[in-house]
Amino acid sequence: MVTIAEPVTKPGSRFRYILDRRGTLGAVFVAPAILYVLLLVGGPFLLAVYYSVSAYTIYDPSWRFVGLANFAQIVKNPVFLETLGNTFLFTFGSQLLGLILGKFGAFLLMRPFAGRKIVRALIILPWAVPIALASVAWEWMFDSLYSVINWSMIALGIINRSDAPNWLGNPHLAMLCVIIVNAWRFFPFAIVIFLAGITSVPQDIIDAATVDGAGFWRRNYQIVLPLILPIVAVGLIFGIVFTFTDLSIVYLLTNGGPVNATSVLGFRGFQVGIVSGDVSHGAAISLFMLPVLLIVVIVVLRFIRRREV
Repeated sequence: MVTIAEPVTKPGSRFRYILDRRGTLGAVFVAPAILYVLLLVGGPFLLAVYYSVSAYTIYDPSWRFVGLANFAQIVKNPVFLETLGNTFLFTFGSQLLGLILGKFGAFLLMRPFAGRKIVRALIILPWAVPIALASVAWEWMFDSLYSVINWSMIALGIINRSDAPNWLGNPHLAMLCVIIVNAWRFFPFAIVIFLAGITSVPQDIIDAATVDGAGFWRRNYQIVLPLILPIVAVGLIFGIVFTFTDLSIVYLLTNGGPVNATSVLGFRGFQVGIVSGDVSHGAAISLFMLPVLLIVVIVVLRFIRRREV
């Protein structure tokens, strides 16, 4: 009878044994992300809380605790309430317009045509172009004298020269302009989201619906759209968060005007806290965005969970 000896395993180092544990290895991989959040997000957040409950200004840097007085003052300010309404209109208006453009753009890019790959590459341009450069171009397009939009409408006989709209000078049109520009920046992201969602729908489901007599609109709005809603909702969360806290388009295109008609919370917080030097009220305005965004994110995530169930 022959006995085969079992191979002798060499004892590994203690460090290697620790890393073999799944929980320890996972914590090591997650640690850089946690450190990043703590340093670059948690630090400024705590600093904003610290300033928001004080009377700190750049003219009087002595810290003095005032509790929630800054929040009570900004809520009573009619300019802040107007700014809050503008922020909701700017955010949800541009997201809705961007989603509509993104959905139609995704349908167009899924159809075969000559030069589709080039168009797919060019569709990312709104992301690639610096926002400062893009805002200068849009400012010329909305200029009261040299607007190519007004020139086109006059040439087509739609309006007279005397009735040409002052896009950035009229409060309602100025808000429409910043919504259009932000939707223009967002719609490539929406196209990517819709393309990823539509291509993930099994072709068998679409073929079965076609055999049952479902047309284009019924297939897309009663079958495809409900299936990709969780993916679209995740993209919408990112869009809402970035738009709600953004100030670049408003700052570059209208500077909050005319008469605060396009002022949003991010721009208002920058003006009060940095430009005017009232750091405590600027921090309070910025922190006001946190509970609003938290509620929006929780509602959307609950919607996604229900759809998945």
